[in-house]
Amino acid sequence: MPRSQRNDNSIDKTFTILADISLQVLPTTKREREAFTYYRDGMSAQSEGEYAEALQNYYKAMRLETDSYDRSYILYNIGLIHTSNGKHAKALEYYFQALERNSFLPQALNNMAVICHYRGEQAIQQGDSENSEAWFDQAADYWKQAIALSPSNYIEAQNWLKITGRSSSL
Repeated sequence: MPRSQRNDNSIDKTFTILADISLQVLPTTKREREAFTYYRDGMSAQSEGEYAEALQNYYKAMRLETDSYDRSYILYNIGLIHTSNGKHAKALEYYFQALERNSFLPQALNNMAVICHYRGEQAIQQGDSENSEAWFDQAADYWKQAIALSPSNYIEAQNWLKITGRSSSL
């Protein structure tokens, strides 16, 4: 039974009902409906911390989904899972792929910046100030791009850019 049919959460049930109605009303192919079902089940599993199950659903959705925009969100969510699992290099790969398909994903840019900032902090702890600056500069570049797409978001990043003197083009 698909995860979407066994949700106990009333919000998930409501979303599932609305999504099912939308799929019946909108002109979609069987393949598109199946891809969306896997995506929806992946989101549900991800929200419950069932990352292995979520990844399985996302990979199935990717095999079926042909729309570049929709694929970008699947790739972004796969990146989120890898970030949560501490697999930052793999997460960055998926965020890049998501952005290749949809350049208006400030949340992907933000997550890439957070990973770079984290790596910069790690480099400092290891006494590698040269690498830390390179990571921080990369984080700044990603945050600037995210802020350009969504100026009212990422206030903490905007403050960090100002404090560190990296806000020249904001």
